[in-house]
Amino acid sequence: MSRRDFLSQPAPENYVAGLGRGATGFTTRSDLGPAREGPSEDQIKAAVAKRSAQLGLTEAKDDDNEDDGRYQDPDNEVGLFAGGIYEKDDEEADRIWKEVDDRMAKRRQKQREAREEAERLEYERKNPKIQQQFAGLKRALETVTDEEWANLPDPKDLTGRTKRARQARMERFYAVPDSVLAAARDSGQFGTTVAEDGTATEGVNKDGTVTDFAKIGAARDKVLRARLEQQSQSSSVATAGSATSIDPKGYLTSLSSMQGAEQSIGDIEQFRKMLKSAVDSNPKQAASWIAAARLEIAAGKPGAARSLIAKGCEHCPKSEDIWLENIHLNDNRNAKVIAAQAIQANPHSVKLWVEAMKLENDPRSKKKVIRRALDHNQESEALWKEAVNLEEDVEDARILLAKATELIPESLDLWLALARLETPENARKVLNKAVKKLPNSHELWIAAARLEEQLGEGKRRPVMRNAVKFLAKQNAMPKREEWIAEAEKCEEEGAVITCSNIIEETLGWGLDEDDDRKELWMEDARASINRDKFATARAIYAYAIRVFPNSKSLYTAAIDLERNHGSKEDLWHALEKAVEACPHYEVFWLMLAREKAAEAGVDEARLVLARAFKQNPDSEDIWLAAVKLEADNGFIDKARELLKTARQNAPTDRVWMRSVAFERQQGDNEAALDLVQQALQLFPSKPKLWMMKGQIYEDLAQLGPAREAYSTGVRAVPSSIPLWLLYSRLEEKAGNVVKARSVLDRARQAVPKSPELWTELIRVERRAGNLNQAKSLMAQALQQMPKSGLLWAERILNLEPRTQRKSLLAEAVKKVEDDPILLVTAARILWAERKLDRAQNWFEKALLLDRDVGDTWAWYYKFLVQHGTEEKRADLVAKCVLVDPRHGEEWTRVAKDPKNAGRKTEEVLKLVAETLS
Repeated sequence: MSRRDFLSQPAPENYVAGLGRGATGFTTRSDLGPAREGPSEDQIKAAVAKRSAQLGLTEAKDDDNEDDGRYQDPDNEVGLFAGGIYEKDDEEADRIWKEVDDRMAKRRQKQREAREEAERLEYERKNPKIQQQFAGLKRALETVTDEEWANLPDPKDLTGRTKRARQARMERFYAVPDSVLAAARDSGQFGTTVAEDGTATEGVNKDGTVTDFAKIGAARDKVLRARLEQQSQSSSVATAGSATSIDPKGYLTSLSSMQGAEQSIGDIEQFRKMLKSAVDSNPKQAASWIAAARLEIAAGKPGAARSLIAKGCEHCPKSEDIWLENIHLNDNRNAKVIAAQAIQANPHSVKLWVEAMKLENDPRSKKKVIRRALDHNQESEALWKEAVNLEEDVEDARILLAKATELIPESLDLWLALARLETPENARKVLNKAVKKLPNSHELWIAAARLEEQLGEGKRRPVMRNAVKFLAKQNAMPKREEWIAEAEKCEEEGAVITCSNIIEETLGWGLDEDDDRKELWMEDARASINRDKFATARAIYAYAIRVFPNSKSLYTAAIDLERNHGSKEDLWHALEKAVEACPHYEVFWLMLAREKAAEAGVDEARLVLARAFKQNPDSEDIWLAAVKLEADNGFIDKARELLKTARQNAPTDRVWMRSVAFERQQGDNEAALDLVQQALQLFPSKPKLWMMKGQIYEDLAQLGPAREAYSTGVRAVPSSIPLWLLYSRLEEKAGNVVKARSVLDRARQAVPKSPELWTELIRVERRAGNLNQAKSLMAQALQQMPKSGLLWAERILNLEPRTQRKSLLAEAVKKVEDDPILLVTAARILWAERKLDRAQNWFEKALLLDRDVGDTWAWYYKFLVQHGTEEKRADLVAKCVLVDPRHGEEWTRVAKDPKNAGRKTEEVLKLVAETLS
């Protein structure tokens, strides 16, 4: 097929000749009219957009998807709902949805708060403050000596600002006395003139200044007169009408100790003018009169103050505040007259009646005033309370309260006071009447419950149950937190049964099964314990256990509460309930057996363990507890038989280890070695068995077999750090430092980032005298593990000089987040510097951080032996026995020594304290 030439082909669509070179729309001379117009700019843009859409270069706009502007605002309902009305149903729906949103937000509150706290801490860590960034440099300044400080060059002042400021500080201005001014004035005159009466002596200087000595003297007299008048009020004064006499002996002393004596007279005058202007402009404003009178009192003019306040009472007779101020400014006799005038002007003012009653001296007159006040104010609760408090006879007080409750039935305090004064039967009737008058008051129901408790009916009459039903019908049910507060109040006042009843009936109010009720109740109990409200916490745990009868955490918390704050009987009762609810949980059985053995004897503990065997026949914990019980009480053969039976019925690695340890404690190393050989055939991957085998050979002074045992053990269990440490220490004890170093190098390859292995290697070098090598290794270790408290403690105490300890300690505390070893190191440094209070605080911080580290207890006990009291030491020992620590470098070495088998925690504590240095 022949192809058509270019000029014969049809033009493309939308082709315009000359468009590319702009040759369109021009006119020639031969044309009779204008040339053909090309496409417009809009047409060109449309064509380009169409071509781009065809090629897929751009996306065509869908105008149909653009929302109308009126739909962008949800409150601008101008379409379908333009004629709608917001009714009560809509309001109820919005309220329900809001409650749902609040409920969901409350459920996620803990997670949200925890996430926000973590984000905040991460932000503060990444963006430290300037003060934190320079904290290390500030601490480093402690090492600068006095000579270095003295040799520091002074900064140069390039701007001159420091020089100008220094010159400004050096300038001094002094007030020139009048005598100098007068001398300067008179020096240019040829003569002086003095008035014959001596009242005015003036001179005019060349510059026009005038000094009036008469006015200066008058001002001085005025100041002295004000001081004398003020002193007359503060010193011993004999008042008779308006005359006063001053004690001349104490005048000078009182005058020198006067407060405000140097107050400027001009300031008082200025305030007086301001207040006078306020009083004149608005004489009906009582506050202005009161302020003016108080100013006169401050200026030492009580007479003027009384005159002003009297005028104020004339202009503001309905203001009880100004009458009260007038009463306070006058003596008792005049105050009574003023009080009578005030009450006549304000017969319904309770404050004025009460003030008038206080002015009377004898009870009879006070009762008379109060009764007259009640004639004018029968519905004043405050007046009725004052009247009841004035009565000495209980019967008269009961009559007054009965009348008061009739007149003021909405007063809760009056009803409760009347119930307290009535007999039990009448008190029930009074409270029933009060509930009818005040159906929304939960305090009345609590008072009724306490009344039943006093009568011995607290457990039989369900007062609080009826209260919850009644208040729920009235929609007056308080929140759960308010009920807990009321229960704690009842506990504080001795109503323990009422406290328990309140918790039992209201603790679950408003909580659904979807809520994390157990955690919430445990938090409530812990909060009550922190407030020393143990009965409330006990009731909370009891209710929570009824809802979750098989919860081990709830029983554990309840047992801890009884152990720390309850009696032995309460603790036994809690443990019995725990073993009944969780019979297959060995921990509760062991706790009960331990408590019975300590208080009731071995036979009771055996009975408990026998019951535990029935529920858990193959439990190694119960077998080992039985062995420990028999061994601790001297029944060696029985303990050996129990171990033999346990190896047959529950052949676990722990049972075999306990058997080997038992024989070592009895001194039979041959039997122990035989047992450990059998155990290793069954459990070759248990590092403790290899450790026991090596230690037995060490006890037998057979270093070769011990070395073989450790070597085989680290090959079998290369991840066991204690096994590597024993192997290294054996080589070091044999004098093979090079071999010990080699062992630790292999250990660090097997367990790369172990602070214990690095510390042991550093100690090997230090004991060998290679201090520089030890420091080099310490630098490498801290580079890999900068947050290890053990490494920092070793460096601070053994590798650096004493002068650098404090700065290194500050740096370590900053880098290591919470480590008890480092805190003990800080306490030891402060102890060495004789800062005993601070050292004791650091020891207690370490104990709070981790109570299971026995070395901390031992160091603190050693500190108290030297600097503490006997009571403090006894308290520490009691807490240590209660905690029973199991870890610590020195603690484990002493406690697991076969020679110390059977020793109690107190004895181990004292032994470890003696070995520390």
